[in-house]
Amino acid sequence: MKLKIGQASIAIERGDITDWDVDAVANAANSNLTMGSGVAATIKRKGGVIIEEEAIRQGPVEVGEAVLTPGGNLRATHVIHAAIMGPDGKTDADAVGRTTKAVLALADKHRITSLALPAFGTGVGHVPPSASAEAMLKEVVGHLKAGHSSLKRVVFVLYQDDAYRAFTETLKRLGGVS
Repeated sequence: MKLKIGQASIAIERGDITDWDVDAVANAANSNLTMGSGVAATIKRKGGVIIEEEAIRQGPVEVGEAVLTPGGNLRATHVIHAAIMGPDGKTDADAVGRTTKAVLALADKHRITSLALPAFGTGVGHVPPSASAEAMLKEVVGHLKAGHSSLKRVVFVLYQDDAYRAFTETLKRLGGVS
């Protein structure tokens, strides 16, 4: 599923986010920026421990903030660590939305043109995929519609069927696609 907004596009794809050839991949992080499980662990395993070391050097941060590190051995040049939960692993759709907004602002600050995002909060954070999709896509669509963004391609790379369905349905609804 793909939606064009001005000069930019949003796509929903299946797969492993670490395999995408983009300027940056987003990591659903905790506020300590340690990379112990889920998407974070996969990014660290494939990209190298240097990614986690660089993230921790910039932390801890508040929930809702994001930091940029090199992409190590990933195809992506950078990793944006999005602090969607505290050390307790708890989060909600509001935190997912706030953190998505911080990721987009950081991407623009660093003139990133292509970004891959996972379904924030749906793993350790136990946010329902539909709530994550609503919070994240609302921010991304609004950000791109406002114009002035360096982002030209945003792809949600989803590993699980339920997340893929939720993001596809939400993008169709928000984009007015039938």
